[in-house]
Amino acid sequence: MARAYPKDGQTIMTDRLSELLKKRDWLLADGATGTNLFNMGLTAGDAPEFWNVEQPEKIIALYKGAIDAGSDLFLTNTFGGNASRLKLHDGQKRVRELNRAGAEIGRNLADKSEREIIVAGSVGPTGEIMAPLGTLTYSNAVEMFHEQADGLKEGGADVFWVETISAPEEYQAAAEAADLASMPFCGTMSFDSAGRTMMGLTSAAMVEMVGALKTKPVAFGANCGVGASDLLRTVLGFSAEAPTIPLIAKGNAGIPKYHDGHIHYDGTPELMADYAVLARDSGATIIGGCCGTTPVHLEHMREALETCEPQGRPTLDQIVAALGALSSAADGTGDTPTPTRTRRRRRS
Repeated sequence: MARAYPKDGQTIMTDRLSELLKKRDWLLADGATGTNLFNMGLTAGDAPEFWNVEQPEKIIALYKGAIDAGSDLFLTNTFGGNASRLKLHDGQKRVRELNRAGAEIGRNLADKSEREIIVAGSVGPTGEIMAPLGTLTYSNAVEMFHEQADGLKEGGADVFWVETISAPEEYQAAAEAADLASMPFCGTMSFDSAGRTMMGLTSAAMVEMVGALKTKPVAFGANCGVGASDLLRTVLGFSAEAPTIPLIAKGNAGIPKYHDGHIHYDGTPELMADYAVLARDSGATIIGGCCGTTPVHLEHMREALETCEPQGRPTLDQIVAALGALSSAADGTGDTPTPTRTRRRRRS
């Protein structure tokens, strides 16, 4: 939780994640939530947040899988825990209950660990389009995020972790909600279309947006998107702007492919180990996986981060050689076209 210290008449906020970042060169975050829950029996169309109270043993297994694999930080099973998304399952009146339960399970596990573990309260987009393109007003977005933040805080989450956001206004609303709840926050956006978010934001524009926020995040970055190569191109875009706030990289385990009625990700544990080292060398401090990333992937990522010496900022050629081709020729920021080689190397 945040703590306040007076200094020259101002309030300086600190928190467990910030303190841990001061001690470490990198932190390993967790992997996928949906992928791992589907492997436990969740079916398409179900609200995974209901499992926080209906099948808590499976949520314990989800969190424990990340902890046992070496994660220093894991996200709660509350990604879709806002009133708008839960309304699709007639659960809009259970926001506080479900978020609190998801955080409580995580807090209990983290407190039992011999290592310091950060419980990050996962907060996804509202599922609605911000005005004027859609009907979601800024004030309503703040209200929805604030309700979720209160539940996560009651459950013991260390940080309000916003992820997979595409609209800058929604990101800003989540930041204001965290401030209202007196919670430190982190925030990642998803860059899909030629290196931009769905609403057109580039990596450079996100750095500028974060820098202008009244309440700054503990860390910011990118998650999900296309594949690991694309995500690292975005991270390189962040670090090129020389931000003073730590960067987050949570890339998918390879590229999604449809097979036998299911979505599978082709990223091997070895590929994600290469990705983790390249993410660190690209400037990321908090490194994890997103869709398709299992505890086995995380184990390889942890080993790689612990054993591979930093090699300096990689080139796009090196990223493509290790992780595969990029999905587009440019990232929307005016850079030169990116390489297309697909040969993959193993980390040394």
